Amino acid sequence: METTEKQKNRFGLLGRNISYSFSQGYFTQKFKDLGLADHSYENFDIQHIGEIGKVLGQKNLRGLNVTIPYKEEVIPYLDEMDSQAEKIGAVNTIKFTETGLKGFNTDAYGFKKSLEPFLKQHHTKALVLGTGGASKAVRFVLDELGIKSTYVSRSQKEGQYTYDELNRDIMEENLLIVNCTPLGTHPNVEAKPSVPYEFIDQRHLLYDLIYNPEKTAFLALGESKGATISNGLEMLIHQAEKAWEIWNMP
Repeated sequence: METTEKQKNRFGLLGRNISYSFSQGYFTQKFKDLGLADHSYENFDIQHIGEIGKVLGQKNLRGLNVTIPYKEEVIPYLDEMDSQAEKIGAVNTIKFTETGLKGFNTDAYGFKKSLEPFLKQHHTKALVLGTGGASKAVRFVLDELGIKSTYVSRSQKEGQYTYDELNRDIMEENLLIVNCTPLGTHPNVEAKPSVPYEFIDQRHLLYDLIYNPEKTAFLALGESKGATISNGLEMLIHQAEKAWEIWNMP
C-alpha cells in the first residue's frame, strides 16, 4: 500500500484471521490523537509462522504486537527476550532494535492491572481454561498474586484437569475461572467452554480474555448464576499502552 510505504514509523499486529482486531483501531486513533502523522498501524495476517519473513523484511517497521496463534511460535525468530517474557514463555510485543528483534510480554501486565480490582480474599484458587500463549501470562500473574492455578484442557496431562473431570468439588474449590480459549469470540458467539455452569455461584469470579462480544456466553451464564464477571477489554488497553511504552524506550 502506497500510504503505509510513506510512513516512517510502522507498527502492526501479527496473527491469523485478525480482521476483527482491537489493536489496529486503537493505535490508529492513538496516533491521530497524538498528532503522529508519520506513524501507522497495520494488520499482518499470516496463515503460518513460516510466512513471517515477508513481514519482518518490510521497511520502517518499529514494533509488532503478536496474537493467537503465534505468541510461542514467534520466539525462535527473535534475537533477544526480556527476562519476564522468557519466564512466561510467550511473547506478545516485539521491538525492532539496532541489534535485532527483542520480545516482551505485556499480557501479564495487562491481565494483572485488570484483574486486581475484582479479587476478593476467597479467590485463592483458579482454573485456567486453555493452555496457549495467553494462558502462560495468566498463570505467571496468578503465581505472583499467590493464587494457585490449574490448567483445564481437552487432553489429559499430568497436573491438569480435563473438562470432563470438572465436578462440584473442583468448581467450589476454584472460585476464579479464567477463559484463555477463543471459544465465544465473534462471530461464533454461542460457543463456550464446557464447564459445569450449574456449580457456579455468587462467590465466583469469571474472567474472559475475549472482548468481542463484550459479554460472551461464558460470562453471561456466569452472571446469571450470580458470579462477578469481567471481559478482556481493560487487559487489552493496559497491554497496548505498555507495548507503546516499550516501543518508545531508548
